[in-house]
Amino acid sequence: QVQLVESGGGLVQPGGSLRLSCTASGTLFSLDVMGWYRQAPGKQRELVAIVTTSGLTHYADSVKGRFTISRVNVKNTVYLQMNSLKPDDTAVYYCNRQSASGTNYWGQGTQVTVSS
Repeated sequence: QVQLVESGGGLVQPGGSLRLSCTASGTLFSLDVMGWYRQAPGKQRELVAIVTTSGLTHYADSVKGRFTISRVNVKNTVYLQMNSLKPDDTAVYYCNRQSASGTNYWGQGTQVTVSS
């Protein structure tokens, strides 16, 4: 049973920074694509960033240049460094793990609120 545990969310002022962490249980973490998604109230869940098994990254246009995704395979952990945060970044952020077979696993979500 794969479990994903997120941490690092909270309340931050516009222009501030947060770092989200997601630690996965189970084996073969290094073989899976890891990603962060977010869902704002009244909106659909959307991709924020992904990092492949070889370390290639992809970002939503709305976060390019501000967010950085990274992974440390020996720790089974993926990070999302968020800088220059805006009120529009307010959402519940979810960690995602996609196995080589295509199975998706989700974390419970962590709230990020950007407000003065």
